[in-house]
Amino acid sequence: MTAIFKKEFRSYLHSVTGWIFMAVTVCFFAMYSSVYNLAYGTPYIAYSFDAVLILFFITVPLLSMRIMAEERRQKTDQLLITSPVSVGKIVLGKYLAMAAVFLIPLLFFSFLPFFLSSYGTVPMAENFVAILAFALYGLAAIAVGLFLSSLTENVVIAAVLTFIVLFLTYMMQGIESLISTTGNMVTKILSAFDFYTHYGTMIRSVSDVAGNSRLTTVFDLTGIVYFLSVIVLMLFLTTQSVQKRRYTMSVKTLAMGAYSGVATAVVIALAVGVNFLAVALPAKYTQLDVTTNKLYGITEQTREIVSGLSQDVNIYVYAAQESADGVLAQTLERYQELSKHIKVSYVDPLQDPNFAAKYTAEELSQNSLIVETDKRSKVVDYYDLYETQTDYATYSQSVTGYDGEGQLTSAISYCTSDDMPKIYFIAGHGEYTFDSGFLAAIEKENIAYETISLLEQEAIPEDAKCVIIHAPENDFSADDADKVIAYLNNGGMVFLTTEYVQEQQSNFERILSEFGMTLQRGMVAENNTANYYQEPFYLLPDIEAAGETAGLTGQHQYIMSPFAQGVTIPENDVEGMTYTKLLTTSDKAVLKSGKQQVTTYEKEEGDLEGPFCLGVKAQKELDAGTGTLYVFTSAQMFTDYYDSAVAGNNKQLFSNIMGTIAGHEVRVSVPVKSYEVPMLTVPIRTAYLYRAVFMVIVPLGLLAAGLAIWMVRRKK
Repeated sequence: MTAIFKKEFRSYLHSVTGWIFMAVTVCFFAMYSSVYNLAYGTPYIAYSFDAVLILFFITVPLLSMRIMAEERRQKTDQLLITSPVSVGKIVLGKYLAMAAVFLIPLLFFSFLPFFLSSYGTVPMAENFVAILAFALYGLAAIAVGLFLSSLTENVVIAAVLTFIVLFLTYMMQGIESLISTTGNMVTKILSAFDFYTHYGTMIRSVSDVAGNSRLTTVFDLTGIVYFLSVIVLMLFLTTQSVQKRRYTMSVKTLAMGAYSGVATAVVIALAVGVNFLAVALPAKYTQLDVTTNKLYGITEQTREIVSGLSQDVNIYVYAAQESADGVLAQTLERYQELSKHIKVSYVDPLQDPNFAAKYTAEELSQNSLIVETDKRSKVVDYYDLYETQTDYATYSQSVTGYDGEGQLTSAISYCTSDDMPKIYFIAGHGEYTFDSGFLAAIEKENIAYETISLLEQEAIPEDAKCVIIHAPENDFSADDADKVIAYLNNGGMVFLTTEYVQEQQSNFERILSEFGMTLQRGMVAENNTANYYQEPFYLLPDIEAAGETAGLTGQHQYIMSPFAQGVTIPENDVEGMTYTKLLTTSDKAVLKSGKQQVTTYEKEEGDLEGPFCLGVKAQKELDAGTGTLYVFTSAQMFTDYYDSAVAGNNKQLFSNIMGTIAGHEVRVSVPVKSYEVPMLTVPIRTAYLYRAVFMVIVPLGLLAAGLAIWMVRRKK
C-alpha cells in the first residue's frame, strides 16, 4: 500500500494536475477569506469554507478522473490486480494519495485562525470544527470520484459522472423539497445522498427573527459518522469494482459475484445502521457546543429546574417542524433530554389555524411557543426569543442576543409554580409607563401585574407583593399618600421613581420622608468625565455592591441614569432603618436647579456639591414585618432607549430587583446569549498583501512549479 501511495502521490506532483488542484483551491479560498475575514472583519472562517464548497464540482473530478480510468484504459490495471498487493490496499493507496494532495492546501487554511487572532478575538474551537467539516466533505467527495473513475476507462466520462454526482449531492435538499415538502419514503432515501445537509450538522446556517442568516459551528458526531461511512462505503465499492475484473467468466466468477453482492449489501446495511444509531442517540452524547456564546448549551439553573419536574409540561411550537427555527429546535431537543415530563409538539398553522386561539386572543407569530401544564399556560412570542437592535441610520434590524432558554425556562417555571407573586402599578397621577423590554423583564420573573387607581381603592390590595410608582407628573392626594405609607408600614414593598417637575409634590414626597429620605430638587450634572456619556446630564453613576447590582459591578459595566435628581439619606444611623446605596455620583457632581436655566455645568452659587445618591434601598423593621422602599431618581433610566446605550445593564438591574421582590425559591435568571461577534480590525495594507500573496503569488508559484516539473520530465 505504501508503494502505491508513493507512486500515485509522486505522479500528481510530476504532472500539472496536482498543482492545478492546489493552486485553484488556495486562490479561491484566499479570495473568499479576504472578503469575509479581512474586509468584513468576521472571525469565523466557516463562511469562506461554505463558499468554497462549490469548487469540489470542478477540482475533485480533475483530481480523480485519471486515478482508475487511466489504469483501465492503458491496461495497466491488470498488472496491479495480479500483483501480490491486495486490491483493497491498492484502492486505499490511491485514495490516500489524492487525500494528501487535498490536505496540503488545507494545512494553509489551518494557519488562518492564528493569523486572524493578531487582529482581534478569534473563536479557535469553532474555526477548527469548521476545518474538520470541510475536510470530511472533501475527503468524501474524493472517495466518490475514485469509485466513479473505477467504472469506466474514459477519463472524460469519469470527470463528467463525478461532476454530476457531486452536484446532485450538493443540491439534494432542494431536490427533496421539490418531491415533497412534508417528506416521504423517497425523500428519506434521497437524504442518504445529501452531502450538504450532513455538512450542515456541523456548520449550521440558521435564520433569526430579523431575517438574517448566520453560520454556527457544532462538533456533531452524526456528521462525522456520515462522512466516514460514505468514505468507507465508496472505497469498498471501488474495491469490488476492481476485483471483478480479476476473474474471467466461470463458475468461480459467478460464485465471486454472488459473494461480492452479499458483501456489498452487508456493508451498505452496516453503513445505514451506524448512521441510524448515531442519529438515534440523544444530542447530549453526539454534540458538543463549541460556540463562544454556548448557543446550543443549557445552563445549570435550567438543568436543575427541568430535571426536577414532577408534572407534565407540553410545549407547542407554532410552526411546521421542517420550517421551525433551527436554534430553537436544538434548544427544545435539549429540554426533552433533561426530563421525561417535557413533550414538544409542532403545530403547523396552515393545518390548524385555530390552535393558537385556545391560548391567546392575539395573532401569534410563526415559531412562537405555547407552554402548558394542568395549572396554567403561557404564550412566548417568537420575537421575544431574540434581542434585536435597530440601526436608525439605515433602518435595518440586527439580532444581538438569543433568549430562547431564558424565556422557555421562565415559562416552565411559571406554569408549574404554586407561587405567583403580583405587583400593582399605581395610575391616576400622570405616571410613566414602562417600555416593552422592562415589562418583558417582569414577565420573565413570573410576576403578574395589574394597574390600579388609588382613588378607587380603600387600601393597597392584600395580595400585593410590591407597588410600583413610576414618576408621577402630578402630586398625590393626601389620602393616596396615606394608603401607600400604610402599606409600607404594614411590611409592604414599594418601587418608586422620580422625574424633575417644576412644582413640588409635597404629598408624594411624604412617602420618602416616612423612611427618612428627602428628594433634592433639581438635576444632577456630573463633571467627572468618567461618570457621564456625551453630556453631564447623561449620568453613568458608580454602581455600589449589593444583591440588586449582582453582575453589574465589574470593570466596564455601566448604568445610565439621565436627568436624575438626588435623594438624601440620614447621615447618622436611625434605629430600625437600613439604607443600601445602589447608585452614586462622584464628588465632582453638582445639583442644578433645572436644565432650562443651566449656563454652565460647573458649580455656581446656590448649587449643591456631590456626591449624590441616585438609587437606594431603604428598609424599616416593623412589628408587621420589614417595609422596603426602592427609590431611583431617574425615571428615564427604565426605558429601552437608554437601556440600549449600556448594553442592557439598566434592564439587568431592574430584573435583579424584580427577582428580589418576587422572592422565588428558585429564581429564573438565565442570561441572554449574545449574538454579538467581536469583529476583526485588519489594516488595509495587510489585506492587500494577503490578497497579493495568496490569490496571485502562491497560486502562480504552484502552477509554475507544476509546469516546470512537467516540462523537465517531458524532455526526459
